[in-house]
Amino acid sequence: MTLLHAHDHGGDGPQLVLLHGYSRSLTDWDAAAALLTAGHRVLAVNLPGHGRSPGISPWIIPTVVRDIADTLDAQGVPEAVVVGHSLGGLVAVEYARANPDRARAAVNLDGFWWGREYPGAERVSEGLLASAGTIAPPEYIEEQVINAARFGIPADRAEAAARAAARPLPDGKWQTLPRRAEALEIVDELHRLGALGVTTWLDGVDCPLLLVQAGRRLPPAPGMEWFDDFSARFAQGVSDELAVLSRTRPTISVNRIDATHPMILETPEAVATLVAGFVQRLPD
Repeated sequence: MTLLHAHDHGGDGPQLVLLHGYSRSLTDWDAAAALLTAGHRVLAVNLPGHGRSPGISPWIIPTVVRDIADTLDAQGVPEAVVVGHSLGGLVAVEYARANPDRARAAVNLDGFWWGREYPGAERVSEGLLASAGTIAPPEYIEEQVINAARFGIPADRAEAAARAAARPLPDGKWQTLPRRAEALEIVDELHRLGALGVTTWLDGVDCPLLLVQAGRRLPPAPGMEWFDDFSARFAQGVSDELAVLSRTRPTISVNRIDATHPMILETPEAVATLVAGFVQRLPD
């Protein structure tokens, strides 16, 4: 049994469990969680190898889902709506698949991926893994805050999130997370699920699902023009599949949010409103 680090935000009402994205931490959810506690009990959880949670080997979805279930047991949470962003969104859906008696519903916020053979996938993976498990200089946090400003994320929110997502070292440097061995395994899992395509991936998940795409593209970065084309092409493919699913699967709801991918940091108010509205409409 591996118990994951969790933060109970309190609140009263339907139980929400919040999961973050790759190389992030539960602190990303702080602003949205503060809004959600008005009508929900809110628990945020660090995925294995992220934040203050212990690592696992191998990092595979069945083990992650089991660790989340064990952690929720320890926290006294028998049933919940599981809400995840990015990697956390994929995990939320897989948790619902594995625990139909414990997942009242699941919300996936822009957590879609591609197969290893998808054109451009290798180049994206190389970029994702380039900083995995590295030792970053003392100015790493400041650099993260500057980068976050491109998305309109306030400096105090960006700094808190950056500090929580990395491990401080005695010499003032930072250990980025997850460590490289885990990062390689995470990317393998993402490719495994992504290769199925959204429609096939969601087969067998019978609880209510809210699937959300970012409505705006990431701001362009110098030398990354190719990624803008890649992400636009992939997002359109996902959108086409979701449109069909929303018409043919009554348990699936589809929405867009006026934000880029880091939506829970960028527009926590809109995310909280969307999640709260979805939960309010769930059958008793």
